[in-house]
Amino acid sequence: MAKQDAPSLYAAREPIFPRRVKGRFRTLKWWIMAITLGIYYITPWIRWDRGPNLPDQAVLVDLAGRRFFFFWIEIWPHEFYFIAGLLIMAGLGLFLFTSALGRVWCGYACPQTVWTDLFILVERWIEGDRNARVRLWKSPWTLRKIRLRLFKWSVWLLIGLATGGAWIFYFADAPTLARDLVHLSAPPVAYTTMGILTATTFIFGGFMREQVCIYMCPWPRIQAAMMDEDTLTVAYRWWRGEPRGKGKNREGLGDCIDCYACVNVCPMGIDIRDGQQMACITCALCIDACDEVMERIGKPRGLIDYMALSDEKRELQGLPPKPIWQHVFRPRTILYTTLWSLVGVGLLVALFIRSPIDVTVAPVRNPLYVTLSDGSIRNTYDMRIRNMHGEAHPFNISLRGHPSLRLELEGTPYTTVTVPADQTYLQRVYVIAPKGSEPAQSERTAVRFWIEDTITGDRDYRDSTFFGANQ
Repeated sequence: MAKQDAPSLYAAREPIFPRRVKGRFRTLKWWIMAITLGIYYITPWIRWDRGPNLPDQAVLVDLAGRRFFFFWIEIWPHEFYFIAGLLIMAGLGLFLFTSALGRVWCGYACPQTVWTDLFILVERWIEGDRNARVRLWKSPWTLRKIRLRLFKWSVWLLIGLATGGAWIFYFADAPTLARDLVHLSAPPVAYTTMGILTATTFIFGGFMREQVCIYMCPWPRIQAAMMDEDTLTVAYRWWRGEPRGKGKNREGLGDCIDCYACVNVCPMGIDIRDGQQMACITCALCIDACDEVMERIGKPRGLIDYMALSDEKRELQGLPPKPIWQHVFRPRTILYTTLWSLVGVGLLVALFIRSPIDVTVAPVRNPLYVTLSDGSIRNTYDMRIRNMHGEAHPFNISLRGHPSLRLELEGTPYTTVTVPADQTYLQRVYVIAPKGSEPAQSERTAVRFWIEDTITGDRDYRDSTFFGANQ
């Protein structure tokens, strides 16, 4: 008996050529694609006055200065909790939309979906609609095929180059960096980043497409935990569509004419009639395609529709589906909305109450105190003042506590120091108690350092402790 070859555990990828479709969901996807890409490409070019020492850019990630600028908001490294809060809000928002509408993020706003849609649009514009692209794929390599492929890949590369270029513009002054890129005088890291993002955009959007969603993205495997029987998602009304069949005589047949329109428009290449699948991104293009067919054959729309598992059970019992608001507003989504709102309100409160002066005071504890030649007791403190303005500001330092205590600054006879723009200044501060005074003889005395920006009038304080000789 001849030995049979073991079956392969892997299958070659079958290319997917989605057909053009019109409808309300396709129109919605066009709008979202235009808005999101417009925000991404245009935002670095929005101007905003940042003073003489920074680029006049509205949104800027200043890696050298370790700051993030968003219009009038400036985030410093010690305020990273704002970034953490925004990430938490993004996660909760993803949970909220998934629990209410399934993988709506994947189907409409995910960067992989948006750029893949753009690449498919270019492909359709150059090579034609689905049938033309299928024929071109199966045809031998001719001059026409080579010309169309090279043209298409060139446009894809230009899109990838614009994508990488837009990304690096967020980290420097966009007009200046653009000019340096053209003159080949930009930093090497700029060209490296552009090259990497151009290549990944070209490969992910042009060739891998649905494979990124199925094999590389973890969300399809996580999102099931966010969904329940009341989550709205794209589904097929099998009780209405089965049994399928073609022809004019439809006695005993369902509404589905097995035209494969829903399959041909799917960017993931799946058949929604087979039930819920991990690959489905709920982009709803199959709804548009099916509704178009239903109208042509005189059947009601909605054979494929946004619906929940609970609605399926109700319709099988002859009951109408629940109103949409009952799917959207339920305990799980209300919980996510409440948590999302609490984090957002907390960030807004923290943003508006944060002090315009950032200062730290650290007592030098080795030694705790020094006895001077006249018998006075001196404590030493390291004070760090951060100037978060675009120009140098003078800061006055004063002391509140026991009236016998006096303040001195190292290196200057004055109590005012000038802190350079956008820098942290270290100033050593001395607090001295005269011989025989209460603070000099006590174990410890509470003191308060006041710091005032003499230009803006902003004031802040830090509490600390003065250590006397009675230790």
